[in-house]
Amino acid sequence: MSQAKQLAQRVIVLHREPGYLRLELPAELCTVEAAAMIEAGMATLAGISSAAVDRGWQRISIRFDAGQCSAAQVARQLFGLLDSVPTPVIEAIPSSEAVSPKSPTGGFQPLLDKVKALLPPLADAPANSLQARIQPLVESALTEKAITNFINELVAFYLIKAHWDLITKRWLQQPLAHSNAWMTTFYLVFLLVRYRKTQIKQ
Repeated sequence: MSQAKQLAQRVIVLHREPGYLRLELPAELCTVEAAAMIEAGMATLAGISSAAVDRGWQRISIRFDAGQCSAAQVARQLFGLLDSVPTPVIEAIPSSEAVSPKSPTGGFQPLLDKVKALLPPLADAPANSLQARIQPLVESALTEKAITNFINELVAFYLIKAHWDLITKRWLQQPLAHSNAWMTTFYLVFLLVRYRKTQIKQ
């Protein structure tokens, strides 16, 4: 598989609406040279009004006239530029960062892998044993993504429990008077849902 195709597969859609796209980019595309090349190349497509790479957040925000070009055309324009990224820039990035640009230290997955290593070998267990049925579930739960999702949901349930009296005795009875609280609640739910959608795409 070519480098361009590998990079394209790691581009993630963070937000999409008519005339606007926000995409997460691989770290290789967020160097000074690569970002400048992408911004200049995107500007050549008729209908695009702006394309800005945020190198710190590894994202690109693209605004375009939906009447002149579609989101698919914008994406094809971006992917078509990946062949032009200087090869030394891509090769200079360590392979560990290419796999997980957001977690250069590996996060806590190495620790989880050590825990998995302590589990008895599944091959030694009888086919219909309790270990054979449960161990695959345990191994799938011992991933950084699964643990992060669990903690996020635990925090969400805790916040609901901590504010339950306020929700039932004040916010529901006087929603307009507590509009700021409702707006905050909806926004937090939106962030949680968007995060889960992003994880599914990954």
